[in-house]
Amino acid sequence: MLVIRPVTMADLPALEQLAEHAVPRLTNLPANRDRLEERIVRSQEAFNSDVEFPGNEHYMFVLADDDREEVLGTATIRAQAGAAEAYYTYRQETLIHASQQLNVRREVQTLALSHEASDATLLCALSLNPRYKGTSAESLLRRARLMFIAQYPERFSRILAVAFPGYLDSNNESPFWESVGRHFFARSFQEMNHIAGVRSKSFIAEVMPQFPLYLPLLTPQARAAIGREHPAHEEALAEMLAEGFVRSRHVDIFDAGPIVKAERERLETFRRAAWHPVRVRPEHALPDAEPAMIANQTLGDFRCVVARYALSPTGQLMLSPQHAKQLGVEEGRAVLAAPLSLPSAVDALDEGEM
Repeated sequence: MLVIRPVTMADLPALEQLAEHAVPRLTNLPANRDRLEERIVRSQEAFNSDVEFPGNEHYMFVLADDDREEVLGTATIRAQAGAAEAYYTYRQETLIHASQQLNVRREVQTLALSHEASDATLLCALSLNPRYKGTSAESLLRRARLMFIAQYPERFSRILAVAFPGYLDSNNESPFWESVGRHFFARSFQEMNHIAGVRSKSFIAEVMPQFPLYLPLLTPQARAAIGREHPAHEEALAEMLAEGFVRSRHVDIFDAGPIVKAERERLETFRRAAWHPVRVRPEHALPDAEPAMIANQTLGDFRCVVARYALSPTGQLMLSPQHAKQLGVEEGRAVLAAPLSLPSAVDALDEGEM
């Protein structure tokens, strides 16, 4: 049976495998044992800390198969994207160039270096065993983080953001990086992606141009890549849009991948989540019901599973003994439940600030 729980040091070998096989390689999940170990320690400190407002806390979760004692995936919440150092993006803007004398008025699309997203809470570093792609396990891994945020809102920003990997060509290179970043760093996209994962990102502000980039001066391939997700993440983006996230004007500074954002109160999981006391019943006695994410209310021992949203006439959530044990709850204890299903995705753009 699958469960979401906080990462432990015993999960390190599995995290190495997940980082190594992530498609594409993730900046915030480096395939580097020392960096991963640091992330586990940082996560454990976050779960054990008294927090009144978001800061440099990183909450790292794993998707585990208790029966097989196997870790199948991982995902992280960064409480404040730019708590330790500014979180840089490119912001899409429109400049107007006009001359009354020549009777010319042109709108020109530009990209401006920005750290506007630094205050947002970032959902990041998701990697899943390929066997479980497209299953409810993937949705659980992605959205259990929202169940955690819903319980501890003081630990996170009101604005949530997700940065998706950008488009790569058949050579596994970023057309956007080749047209922009390579001119300033003289390194390949893959090299810079690795460096950004294991070192401070302060070099971005030190080297990247401070003035707007005019899109007509980029290659057609680079322009086409702006705001375009990696093919392996199309379904993930669609699910987040269905959840209630919208595209922002911001894109990743390296590969121009899309960054989506949302006010957390507007997300489906937040709007539909409800507390219910537990009633334990044998599996065969549970009525048919839609699947739901169900989470306990223990910070350091957080657990979230997918189970039937079976309510008794008095509003109790009926759980099997197996699911109750996974969640670490007894009869009468309250759990948070939210339907696993989502409405159809709406692909919208929010041009406001982060």
